[in-house]
Amino acid sequence: MRIGVCGIACEACPRRTRGKCPNGDQGCLSRKNKLYKICNCAFQKCVKLCFQCPSFPCETIKEGPIPYEYCLYILEKR
Repeated sequence: MRIGVCGIACEACPRRTRGKCPNGDQGCLSRKNKLYKICNCAFQKCVKLCFQCPSFPCETIKEGPIPYEYCLYILEKR
């Protein structure tokens, strides 16, 4: 199972299941990517997953695919 940089399994990602993944079969990795801000942000901050970033949750993660409220729930800030 591949886990995207946002922390969600690629196979369960709403964008991927709708065929709208900006990264195609490669999935969302921490790398330079002008089409997907989350990948680019993680790459710039040298983290493999957004959850590892000290700024998580941030404005960039609000773009999805994970609902921002779920990110707060994971951090028990809700």
